[in-house]
Amino acid sequence: MPLPALNDHQYLESQYRDSANLDARVLLHRRFSVNPYGWFPWVFDHFNLPPHARILELGSGTGSLWLENTIRIPAGWEITLSDFSAGMLEETRRNLETHHQFRYKVIDAQSIPLESGSFDAVIANHMLYHVPDRTTALAEIRRVLKPDGIFFASTGGDRHLIELGDLLARFDPGFTSWNKVNSFNLENGFAQLSACFTRIKIYRYEDALEVTEVAALVDYLLSGRVHLSAERKAAFREFVAREMEARGGVFHVTKDSGLFVSVPKGE
Repeated sequence: MPLPALNDHQYLESQYRDSANLDARVLLHRRFSVNPYGWFPWVFDHFNLPPHARILELGSGTGSLWLENTIRIPAGWEITLSDFSAGMLEETRRNLETHHQFRYKVIDAQSIPLESGSFDAVIANHMLYHVPDRTTALAEIRRVLKPDGIFFASTGGDRHLIELGDLLARFDPGFTSWNKVNSFNLENGFAQLSACFTRIKIYRYEDALEVTEVAALVDYLLSGRVHLSAERKAAFREFVAREMEARGGVFHVTKDSGLFVSVPKGE
């Protein structure tokens, strides 16, 4: 069966109505990633910003970037967290209510209702592939950045989680498109960014997954674009269990994620 695109409006509305699906995916990475340092501390390491800075995060999810770096946030940072989903943003607010004084705003990255040249940094963490009109969104991000501001955009590469796509395709050949839908990744992102940004650098995070629990792997895959009937879910769990057993109880998954760091082009 065909899978919805990552920027399909109906899929996004149902997927990110609240944090349940995202939490299932974050949990797999948190429990089974082999790099102990952690993705969110690594991303934060690249925020070479002044002690007083205005920062906008687009698609802030449940606020994990800030939850895992609370003690590192300078008191002088004015941080606006945003998401297109009001439900997701409210959960972010609850997660962070006892931490730094964040601001919260529902924002569509294609039309940012904020002043031009007002931010020292804009962050888009694994979210640009969800944006239908990325050309417009990137122009909007450049607009709200100060001339010397910095844009941080993370995403995955062509081989990111490739074994999961292969697993799905072996279960059902109709799922072969699972690995072929990332319209903004580490391979094609540079060209897209270059229309609005310059001095583009890319940093890759070394990691992998070593999953040892069938339920965790199945929950991850069923939290996204894969929808199965109850009967098919049972068959899928049995299939994954056999696949994991054939690998000695450990299912290895390639991770290829990274971060683009760039500055706005002049008008």
